[in-house]
Amino acid sequence: MADLQPSHQADQPLNKLQQGGLPNGKEAPGDGLQARGQWASKAEFLLAVAGQIIGLGNVWRFPYLCYKNGGGVFFVPYLLFLVLCGIPLFLLETSLGQYTSLGGVSAWRTICPLFGGLGYASQVMILHGCVYYIVILAWALFYLCYSFQAELPWSHCNNTWNTNACVLFDNFNQSSNGSSLPENATSPVMEFWEREVLRLSDTLDELGPVSWKLVLCLAAVWLVCYFCVWKGVKSTGKVVYLTATFPYVMLFVLLVRGATLPGAMQGIIYYLKPNHTRLADPQ
Repeated sequence: MADLQPSHQADQPLNKLQQGGLPNGKEAPGDGLQARGQWASKAEFLLAVAGQIIGLGNVWRFPYLCYKNGGGVFFVPYLLFLVLCGIPLFLLETSLGQYTSLGGVSAWRTICPLFGGLGYASQVMILHGCVYYIVILAWALFYLCYSFQAELPWSHCNNTWNTNACVLFDNFNQSSNGSSLPENATSPVMEFWEREVLRLSDTLDELGPVSWKLVLCLAAVWLVCYFCVWKGVKSTGKVVYLTATFPYVMLFVLLVRGATLPGAMQGIIYYLKPNHTRLADPQ
């Protein structure tokens, strides 16, 4: 789609848009349109689009939804909405952006002033998505920093944040001799998540202290995002060579790793033998 060129008949309205006017001869609001950068090559555009395909949803949310909604039968509504909603909206936004060379709000307003609300609504949805996923990326960076240790802190109960209820379940199963678990027993993984990463307070009335480590991780992630887009497509076009290819490599690594874990075959069988009764569940 990046190499599609408007026909000769469409050149005039396109040129008019780029000069600050509308196809019907009216002038666009403002003193003219700001010159916008262009992709240096078709490869950069294709990589930018390919990079949008792989994300946290593929590794985290999609498998969870498949497990929750009957395994492979989840593909039926997924493909249905992909064909009816996802692909048409993707083609619409890509074509509209290529034709007008404007931002999300200005592009819709240029086509029709009444459609300006669509642009604002899409920007609000993008903002909500950014705030949601940026926190998850901050958590991932937090775990990454703690991973550079000989012994992972969530693999034992000898940390400062661990409580007396911390139990290594693997060791307990091997040496328990039929005895029951201690009351309110928790794993070191859960205590690291709740007491070191989130630092949850005991009650809702207590705000708790600020986790400055998590604040630094959040600021670092926002800073990386800023430098990825601060010069528009000039900087984004160079970043996508890494951000669009690296996720595919890591996804393959996770596939190989997941296939070698205990219980992998049971998961594959559950996925290949879908529960068709879930199709009648409106949830």
